[in-house]
Amino acid sequence: MSVLMTNRIQLYDTTLRDGTQRRGISLSVEDKLQIAQLLDEFGFDYVEGGWPASNPKDTMFFQLAKTRLTQAKLTAFGSTRRRGVFVEDDANLRAILDAQCPVATLFGKSSVFQATQILGLSLQDNLEMVEESIQFLRQHDLEVIFDAEHFFDGCKSDVDYALQVLRAAEAGGAQWIVLCDTNGGSLPHEITEYVELARRAVSVPLGIHAHNDSGLAVANSLAAVIGGATMVQGTINGYGERCGNANLCTIWPNLVYKMNRQAGRELMLKELTRLSRTVAEIANLMPDDSAPFVGDNAFTHKAGVHVGAVREFPEAYEHVHPESVGQSRRILVSELAGKSNLLYNFHNLDASSETVTELVQTVKKLEARGYQYEDAPSSMKLLVERSLGNVPSYFEVDRFHASVTKDQRMISEATVRIIIGNEHFVEVGEGDGPVNSLDVALRKALSQIYPIIEGLRLKDYKVRVLDGRDGTGALVRVWIRSEFRDETIQTVGVSRNILEASWQALLDSVDYALWVSHTVPAHLGKQSQPL
Repeated sequence: MSVLMTNRIQLYDTTLRDGTQRRGISLSVEDKLQIAQLLDEFGFDYVEGGWPASNPKDTMFFQLAKTRLTQAKLTAFGSTRRRGVFVEDDANLRAILDAQCPVATLFGKSSVFQATQILGLSLQDNLEMVEESIQFLRQHDLEVIFDAEHFFDGCKSDVDYALQVLRAAEAGGAQWIVLCDTNGGSLPHEITEYVELARRAVSVPLGIHAHNDSGLAVANSLAAVIGGATMVQGTINGYGERCGNANLCTIWPNLVYKMNRQAGRELMLKELTRLSRTVAEIANLMPDDSAPFVGDNAFTHKAGVHVGAVREFPEAYEHVHPESVGQSRRILVSELAGKSNLLYNFHNLDASSETVTELVQTVKKLEARGYQYEDAPSSMKLLVERSLGNVPSYFEVDRFHASVTKDQRMISEATVRIIIGNEHFVEVGEGDGPVNSLDVALRKALSQIYPIIEGLRLKDYKVRVLDGRDGTGALVRVWIRSEFRDETIQTVGVSRNILEASWQALLDSVDYALWVSHTVPAHLGKQSQPL
């Protein structure tokens, strides 16, 4: 059965070629192999590896990748032959053959302006280059995909010639013709119209390759499918030159869940978020929190009215189940929250109690003073559990002092004096800065009675100035991420004194570690042990 007669959409990934043209991305051979194998695992149909022989990295990748993929077709990318060169002598086409991939993707101009003004070709020369190049690779038993570059812009200026290019590709034996919105400037209704026109002009299955310069790459890709395209090219997370390529992490679930099309290995859609974040990690880029389906904010609810509805009817504010794309629902507690936000996160709260009402007001007041609990869930949990009387007092702080001295080197020292039971403990810590030295001194003092605290480690520290108009006297918010056993602890502190704000966040991290480990408070010198 031909692809046109099926309900299946072919997923063609070009992260390893087009995606690497994004500023800030540089993948090693091992990076590219990891991504290729991941795409293979998720059931992508084509994985475009790059330009063979364009650089030693891509040459080595093609040599190694051939034995790594079990389902996806490894694809080599290149251009049609150069002007005035026989196909047999064209270095680019020879390199594609040498790569020994089962599939080749060739691009050629389908716009009068691009062919004549950019390449300086006659229109006939351009048609011959397209047909002869494809025919040459087909004679060597390669599956050939033709990317009709600038197709939609070409249609707007000379639709007859744009269609002639498609017919030349078909005459050469192309098995796929992919229509490219290379400049990313087309609108969805234009995409659908010209895809339908192309379907009437050729019998070869069509694909779409969209760029995101107008913010419409995903919409245009889906519009092309509506028009009859059965292949979608794109990249993971929409990586690509300028504003990026069509984001396959958005397109794939829309195809399956919204358009009832088959695509990829559909069982793996439940791990889509893992795919997105793993590729981001390999590319050394921060994940986009606001990305549809896979971003941290995709199923995060903050407004109290929304949360109240979602608790009973998730579909009120969620278009798919979070689990269907490897996500989970997240309810924030903030100044916009109501009782529903607290009740969703803390099941031990009594909805009818005054405690909940008081907690909501407390959170609103604290956030008005600069606190923010969205990224400090450990401080939020302590606030709630303390209000219920569930967090004991493990120690008291008598005083602390921090200093920075510049001698032959910069020296940061801190002294911490705490009271546990009836005993006083004084310790000095030295670190890379005053906050680090306070952390060292505090843990040294506590670990004498609470040795479990030695497992607490500060991992990240951030400061935000909340009102820069006050200069060095501005209110600051300090956020600390610590690790304890297998748990991440995130705490917050706010003050006009950066050390005091840091101290608040440090104390919360210590209290949380002791509480979550079920440590019994020490009294009258008795040492405590975890239960």
